[in-house]
Amino acid sequence: MSRIAVLGAGAWGTALSISLARRGGHRIALWSHSEPLAEQMTETGENLHYLPGYTVPFDVLVTADPVAAIFEAEMVVLVTPSEHLRAVLAQVAPVLERDQVIVSATKGLEETSLLRMSQVVASIAGNACCVLSGPSFAAEVAAGIPTAIVAASTAPGVAQRVQREFGSPTLRLYTNDDVAGVELGGALKNVIALAAGVVHGLELGHNAGAALVTRGIAEMTRLAVACGGRTQTLSGLSGLGDLVLTCTGSLSRNRSVGIELGKGRALQEILAGLNGRVAEGIRSTTAALGLAARYEVEMPITEQMDAILHRGKSPKEAIRELMARPGRDE
Repeated sequence: MSRIAVLGAGAWGTALSISLARRGGHRIALWSHSEPLAEQMTETGENLHYLPGYTVPFDVLVTADPVAAIFEAEMVVLVTPSEHLRAVLAQVAPVLERDQVIVSATKGLEETSLLRMSQVVASIAGNACCVLSGPSFAAEVAAGIPTAIVAASTAPGVAQRVQREFGSPTLRLYTNDDVAGVELGGALKNVIALAAGVVHGLELGHNAGAALVTRGIAEMTRLAVACGGRTQTLSGLSGLGDLVLTCTGSLSRNRSVGIELGKGRALQEILAGLNGRVAEGIRSTTAALGLAARYEVEMPITEQMDAILHRGKSPKEAIRELMARPGRDE
């Protein structure tokens, strides 16, 4: 049996642990930064705070000790919010073995450095790294509802190894070597999902929503290609697939935040209601604009979303400005 350590006991980390345990053939350790949460999960067999209603199998070791979690693990899966990934990895880096594969399942960009998550990993550890991304609500993965995602790596054979270890009758993995495209698809779709939520909150109808999603994928693709990604990657699961899910699904936190912004609620009030859950698109908006400036890429939807989030712009005014932009070829 292979051993896999999952670092991060939020909804997605818990769902991946459940999926891996249900598949069989693994010993799973799930690390939580909160000792009370680890104790509660051990006692009840359920993550009552982040993923209530889904049983965590008894053979999943839940611990608040990250070093114990990764001991003898063949794969270390990072499922922390993007703002904490560097600190968590730095904490365990001194005890990482060279042959341990690091799997990044975090969809975001580091706000200060503008680095993708695999680049953050590379700056701290020399281990082979694979990225997981694609349309995947945690609750549906935990429930065993069919889901398809992407494993991306440039290290020979690593994506295929992750594909074999994570794949199951309910979780299908495709492989890719376009790490930049896969990661940027997963990060940027959250920004567009915020905007799609705003459109819904303003009750602007289906036409506007369809236009927003379509121009959103164009915007995502421009930046991804400028950063070294491939156009076809953004047309796949980790781009268009994840974008459609996050912009339309009722389980999307980013879309939900956007809806409340469109209704006129203040951002801090909305965030307080998330009870510790993260909407990655908020931080990714700032980082995406930083990358857009670096590569001289036009991102009008992202610019307006940033103005709503961080400069108090009215959502109605942001939509008016998008509609009033000069005409151009598609």
